[in-house]
Amino acid sequence: MSAPVTMKVPASTANLGPGFDSLGLALNLYLTLEITPASKWHFEHRSPMLAGLPNDETHLVYQAAKKTADTYGGTLPPLHIVMDSDIPLARGLGSSAAAIAAGIELADRYANLQLSDQEKLLIGNQIEGHPDNIGASLFGGMVAGVSFGNDEADMVQLSVPDVDIVVLIPSYEVKTSDARNVLPESFTRPQAVEASAVANVLLAALSVGNYELVGKMMEKDQFHEPYRLQLIKELPEARRLAKQAGAYATVISGAGPTILTLTPKGTGADIVSVFRDYFTDCDVKQLAIHSGKIQCK
Repeated sequence: MSAPVTMKVPASTANLGPGFDSLGLALNLYLTLEITPASKWHFEHRSPMLAGLPNDETHLVYQAAKKTADTYGGTLPPLHIVMDSDIPLARGLGSSAAAIAAGIELADRYANLQLSDQEKLLIGNQIEGHPDNIGASLFGGMVAGVSFGNDEADMVQLSVPDVDIVVLIPSYEVKTSDARNVLPESFTRPQAVEASAVANVLLAALSVGNYELVGKMMEKDQFHEPYRLQLIKELPEARRLAKQAGAYATVISGAGPTILTLTPKGTGADIVSVFRDYFTDCDVKQLAIHSGKIQCK
């Protein structure tokens, strides 16, 4: 049997406050796949985080790979895949997007599709429904994307912010469907104008490295955070404690319940210490931004 090929796919955080379904940032937690040719598809799961996932063709990784191969006219050979992960499931850190990105890359490599970045983004957007997490997992760094339905999506790679990142991960899950259900069906025109302006200023502040303004705008979101507070009880106190310790901003990561803090370079360990002392039932990590595309070796 040939030596397995190893693929590592990064986690991601989405929204950064007002960049709802648009902004994504890749983080250095990983879904790792060891891939070997086989006579039939089969998945093994090493990480306890992956316990209970299927081991056959109902697996999300396979479903994404099959859809990619079918969409772009390739034939997908059977593979044996051993998976490990340090991305917690249903916590707002892009676990499903990482699986989908892995499937796209599997199809590209093993069905010999030679996809462009835009083609990968399009199929990822079709499966996910928005380009933020999937764009970050596929291409790394910080991305801003927009979806115009199944057939059109665009994305821009942004400069990586020069900050420390801390995540506070509660022990409970929040399903994306539940987080979506608490959102309003519509906004008034003044609400939409103001919320969009906040997102615009956030991007402008990121582009010039004005992180004080970045933090202010991140915490001014009107699209989702005011409605999701009821699902994530730790956010108000985490924001207060982080601000006291000098952080720029503390927001919900994706649909939650993970809470993301951006803080000046060199101060991440201070935030970690504060959070660990107060939130004794949560996991606290200082993370780094993952740059670059998915690699196989």
